[in-house]
Amino acid sequence: MDNMRAIVLMVVSMALFALEDMFLKLALARQPLGQVLLILGVVGAVIFARLAAREGQRVLTPALASPALLARNIGEMIGTWGFVTALATIPLTTATAVFQAIPLAVTMAAALVLGETVGWRRWLAVGTGFMGMLLIIRPGGADFSAALLWPLLAVAGLTVRDIATRRIPDGIGTMQVASSGMGSVALLGLILVLAGDAPVWPGPAGAWPIAAATVCGIAGYWAITAAMRVGEVSAVTPFRYMRLVFALVIGTTVFAERPDALTLAGSGLIVGSGLYAAWRERKRQRKR
Repeated sequence: MDNMRAIVLMVVSMALFALEDMFLKLALARQPLGQVLLILGVVGAVIFARLAAREGQRVLTPALASPALLARNIGEMIGTWGFVTALATIPLTTATAVFQAIPLAVTMAAALVLGETVGWRRWLAVGTGFMGMLLIIRPGGADFSAALLWPLLAVAGLTVRDIATRRIPDGIGTMQVASSGMGSVALLGLILVLAGDAPVWPGPAGAWPIAAATVCGIAGYWAITAAMRVGEVSAVTPFRYMRLVFALVIGTTVFAERPDALTLAGSGLIVGSGLYAAWRERKRQRKR
C-alpha cells in the first residue's frame, strides 16, 4: 500500500469537492435548484456511463434493479437534495461543517442496521459529534433557522447511500454504480423542474460555474477512488476532514463568511470525534 500517495490524492479530492461546492453556490445564485441538479445529473451519468463502457461494463443491466442499489440511489437523491439546497440557503462553511458528520452517522447506522461491532469509545465519539452538530444548528435558539435542517437531511440521505453501498452485489462495477447514482440526481432535478422549479437560460455567467463544478466533481471522484485503491482506508479516511479546512478558506475569502464561535466549536467537536473514531477503528483492525 502506498499510503503517502493515497493521502495526497485524498487531500486533492477534498480540495476539488470544496471547489465544486463553491461553483455550485455561485450557479445557484442565478439558476433554480432543479435545473442545476438536472444538468449535473445528466452530465455526470453520461461521463460515468462512458467510463463504465471503457471497462467493459454495461450501463443498463438487470443487476441495476437490485434492492441495495435502488436504496443507494434513493439515499443519493435525498442527500444531494439536502446538501445542494443547503449550499443555496446557508453559509458554505456551516453546510460543510454539518456534512462532516457523515462518517459518524455511518458508524452508528452500521451498528444499528448491519450489526457491526462498535465499542463504547466510538459510541462516545458519535455522541460528541452529534453534540457538535447541535452547537452549529442550535435548535430552539434565537439564531435557529429552518434552513439549517437541510444539511441534516443531507447527512441522513448520504448515510443511507453509504450503508446501502455495502450491500451492492459484487458483479456491479464502481462506474455502473456512479452512473446510476448520477442518473437518480438527474431524475430528482427533473421532478423539481416539473413541480414548478421553472428553468431559466443560464447565459455565460450561469453556464461556466456549472461546467467548473462538473469538472471538479468528476476529478474529485476519480481522486478519492484512486486514494481508496492505493492506500489503507484507515490511513486516508481522516484526511476527508480537509474538506472543511478548504471550505473555511473559500467561505471567508470568496463569500465573506464569518463563522461565529459556536459554529467553530461545533466544527471542532465533529472533526475531533471523527478523527478519534477513525483512529479507534484503525487500532481495532490492527489488533484483529
